[in-house]
Amino acid sequence: MTKDTYIPQPVFDTLEDTINLYRECQQNFQPLETLTQWLQSCLSKKPTQSMIKDYRMALSFLYSYRGSPDTFRAYRRDIERLVQWCWFIGNKSILDLKREDIESFVEFCIKPPEKWIGQKTVARFKIKDGDLKAPNPDWRPFTATVKIKNATNKIEKKTYQISDKTLKVLFGIIGSFYAYLLQEEVVQSNPVALIRQKSKFLRKDATAPTIRRLSEKQWARLISITESIANQNPDHERVLFMIQCLYGMYLRISELTASDRWTPSMHDFFEDHHGNWWFKTVGKGNKARQIAVSPTMLAAFKRYRRYLGLPELPTADDQMPLIGKLKNPYEPITDTRWIRRLVQQCFDAAADTFTDPKEQHDFHQLHAATVHWLRHTGISDDVKIRPREHVRDDAGHSSGAITDLYIDVELQARANSAKKKK
Repeated sequence: MTKDTYIPQPVFDTLEDTINLYRECQQNFQPLETLTQWLQSCLSKKPTQSMIKDYRMALSFLYSYRGSPDTFRAYRRDIERLVQWCWFIGNKSILDLKREDIESFVEFCIKPPEKWIGQKTVARFKIKDGDLKAPNPDWRPFTATVKIKNATNKIEKKTYQISDKTLKVLFGIIGSFYAYLLQEEVVQSNPVALIRQKSKFLRKDATAPTIRRLSEKQWARLISITESIANQNPDHERVLFMIQCLYGMYLRISELTASDRWTPSMHDFFEDHHGNWWFKTVGKGNKARQIAVSPTMLAAFKRYRRYLGLPELPTADDQMPLIGKLKNPYEPITDTRWIRRLVQQCFDAAADTFTDPKEQHDFHQLHAATVHWLRHTGISDDVKIRPREHVRDDAGHSSGAITDLYIDVELQARANSAKKKK
């Protein structure tokens, strides 16, 4: 089987299912039989003993990141790609890879075959026959950027390009995996550490990274359209509030959903003895922080609570989830994909209002935007009017240097001076 004929099927599921599978293997007297059945259901063929051993080590590695859902997802993505490449392209066990194999794998990730590239991010598995899960045939290890031709939503161009940042992350994750295997004494060396010249894969860039954000015009259109929809359909108030949180408090999407480590609740909005309002959250790296709440954000919070039939402001013992399910607001949302999908629909609705041919850039930009752009937009807008240190702490940046990336005053000056050149 070659890379041109094999269509990948996922073998790693959600964090919850990964935890359950790992624990089942630990408790079962025949863990290899459990893994054999799972892999056979995923791949529609009986796995080899080498594949089962590979999978067991990868499963154990991913299980060690169960405390951080975001880290788990990032690691799962690259470990999945490595496992699939080893089994169906390199025809080797992950335990037998050498330095040159890792280089071949990285080159493969830079330019994967068409059949390994999807047009959009989809769920890895689908429910089949009641409660049984089956691999989603639309899933692929890599996802291309799709360019929409016009308001007819026809695809004009589909391109895949791996960024330098993603490559650095890939080296880091695979390197950590082999460091783990080294500690488990199942490999003799870390092949990633043996790659002396990663520079042939990683580009040295002297320019500041591009911050993906909405323009003032695009943000104004997005919030206006979302408010209009909420005024017509009260159930849309939740989406409006989520967008306001993502922009107004620079929240990551994971900070709006419940997990094993944190469930955002109404009482996380609190007032100090000076009359100032704050929001506390647990973010990336399991770090707790509190965010200053502006009067505009507090007004949005009050509106959201009125929609839920609650008093405008919470008490200190208000345990109600911040974002609950539509039919049961007391049951917290745990799936970031659900939020991503609803917010993306608002992006699309706002994009479709740009019908003038001169507004095609805005149309394409909003269709290409992701939920994380709202965090970038909020930080970029606020760093112009607030002290950098205040924005840094509210955003949860580890240093002011990261916040500085959002300050584009010098770039604006350079661009303006360039306009004077002959």
